[in-house]
Amino acid sequence: MSAVDTLPKTENKIHQQIFDSNYISRDLSWLQFNYRVLDQAKHIDRSIFDRLRFFAITASNIDEFCTIRLGSLYNYLDYGKERYDYSGLRETPFRKLLLGEIERFVHEQHDYFVKKLIPLFEKNGFKIADYKALSPEQTNLVDEYFRRTVYPMLTPMVFDGYHTFPTLKNNRLLFGIVTKVAGESVNQQRACFIQVPSNIPRFFEILSPDGLILFVPIEEIIRSNVHVLFRNVEILSINLFRINRNGDFTLEESEDIESNFLEELKRKLQTRRTGRVVRLEICENPDPWLLRLLKIQWDLADDNVIHLSADGLLDFSGLGQIINHKEFKEKKASLPEPRKPVSFPEYGSRDLFDVLKERDILLHHPYDSISPVLELVEKAADDPKVLSIKITIYRVAKESRITAALLRAAENGKHVSVLFEVKARFDEENNLREAQRLQKAGCFVIYGVSSLKTHTKLLLIVRQEPGRVYRYVHLATGNYNEVTSRLYTDVGLLTASEVYGNDVSEFFNVITGHSQPSAYRNLITSPRDMRIQLCNLVNIEAENARNGIAAGIIIKFNSIQDKELIDTLYEASQAGVQIKLIVRGMCCLRPGRKGLSENIEVISIVGDYLEHSRIYYFHNAGNPKVYMGSADAMVRSFDRRIESLFLLEQDSLKKQAMNILRYNLKDNVNSYTLKEDGRYTIKEQNGEQVFNLHKEFYNVTPETVQDVKLF
Repeated sequence: MSAVDTLPKTENKIHQQIFDSNYISRDLSWLQFNYRVLDQAKHIDRSIFDRLRFFAITASNIDEFCTIRLGSLYNYLDYGKERYDYSGLRETPFRKLLLGEIERFVHEQHDYFVKKLIPLFEKNGFKIADYKALSPEQTNLVDEYFRRTVYPMLTPMVFDGYHTFPTLKNNRLLFGIVTKVAGESVNQQRACFIQVPSNIPRFFEILSPDGLILFVPIEEIIRSNVHVLFRNVEILSINLFRINRNGDFTLEESEDIESNFLEELKRKLQTRRTGRVVRLEICENPDPWLLRLLKIQWDLADDNVIHLSADGLLDFSGLGQIINHKEFKEKKASLPEPRKPVSFPEYGSRDLFDVLKERDILLHHPYDSISPVLELVEKAADDPKVLSIKITIYRVAKESRITAALLRAAENGKHVSVLFEVKARFDEENNLREAQRLQKAGCFVIYGVSSLKTHTKLLLIVRQEPGRVYRYVHLATGNYNEVTSRLYTDVGLLTASEVYGNDVSEFFNVITGHSQPSAYRNLITSPRDMRIQLCNLVNIEAENARNGIAAGIIIKFNSIQDKELIDTLYEASQAGVQIKLIVRGMCCLRPGRKGLSENIEVISIVGDYLEHSRIYYFHNAGNPKVYMGSADAMVRSFDRRIESLFLLEQDSLKKQAMNILRYNLKDNVNSYTLKEDGRYTIKEQNGEQVFNLHKEFYNVTPETVQDVKLF
């Protein structure tokens, strides 16, 4: 499905305007990505539990989209500021279009859950049970659970002439109860609100006599017992709903960087909990009086409200309780064991410090374990020869081995510098807590750099060895997170090269101090000069093509949105450069348009792993330049973030990176092709042998990458 295709017939003028633009709408492109994720839940060769996992991801994705992207749009609408979408639409017509697309996606999502997934539950050993269909014994069990556990946690909040409208929480199941006292007129009815607790299980579990595990939704347990909270009053209606609030905010710069910045961050996090409502989901046939009240209180129009069937679930985030249930562990696909790294086949039998003096190591996760990186930091924490550790952290696991090692290093008297990005979206509170733990332990902690978000992934270990000091460096595309490293595809370079050591040392001086180095040897950084350097690399390929020299560009990243780079790629296409882009998510570049981009192909890979690597390949007249790093081609990456891309020096590692790109282009199982009109179509196999890159990468050997050609 495409955003363009789903436009109502009455919107032909808007349809044409969107198509005429040389750029694809950022937000509509993102919604297209979520359709591709939903498509993963439709794969019948997956277990029902893996299908539900993808389904739950689409739900959390759309919540985040409404909170951030729709919220960002309302930052313009609510304050009367102009905003033009890439399609050329102004903020008001685009709001209507975007809300319509969100509603279409949500309805397709719910319809598929009800019609295609629910019928598969019983044959897989479980059922989402209707409270009314429970046996008397089961009903007594559920009601007892309500009385003992749920009831004491519920707090009815009335809204009337004596009570202000309560602040209801974001992304939480909510009840709106309309009541009146016996004998009073209907005009004296009141609204009362109940928030479903989020710190108890989403479902109450019952093992039925036939062996099925029954999952009774907590909201239905509350609905069936809600009269206990309203004694001696008449309940006119019970309405279940949930809301998304605007969670898009920016932090102001301050002269008192540490104290004021942290206090402002805490205040902004509070505003996320109380921000304006941008979407209301409510079960079908709600009380008209209550719905009108909610729309007035939150300044919502009809298209902000999505009416959903009660046949499904209003909130899919709790499906994790079913997906991760211990009884179904054997029915889910297990993660394969990592292979021996191609450039480090002796892993486990040799000291990593010794190996890095001989050669660089490229790790490709999850096919290669992140363990060498974790073990390097852990070893450095206890090694008396190690003098200092410097690291940038964007997201870490809840029980992080990295932060544990850094704490131990500080306790052992080593100098530990940590740039902890506390502005990492939705991880702000966890990061702030972890950063303060490190600071209390004696680490030198920097809480981000003014208004910039530090997204680069760098590690520097300084070690005194006989005769000299060595600098061991790790540069990567992904986070120092051992949990997501099993689920995300990322690449990282381990090296003891002096060139990389000098570059990374200089870069740390920039982001932790006040330094402006004249040049780096192997780094491209932002917000300094990443955009212009990437454009220059593209322009070199264009000039080569004009002069009859072989030229080509292959780039793999999460998103491309920066107009200047897009326009430079358009110009290179017109010069005859063959350009292949592997863009997982949002793509504002329009491929295949005659006279503009007919030499540009775009594919998206969505499958068992989340594609997270960023690899930039330039043919360079037969002497390829290959960069990797943290940056996507977005305005925020070039202008508002501290990012880095690193150049691969060793030919063997270049070939390994080029093979990653080759396998991405060869895949015919997880790939979608972007058409000129913005539609994505599943890549056809056309009689070719099935090639699933998420399986084939486990079979890569040093011999596989010896002779890799991309053009």
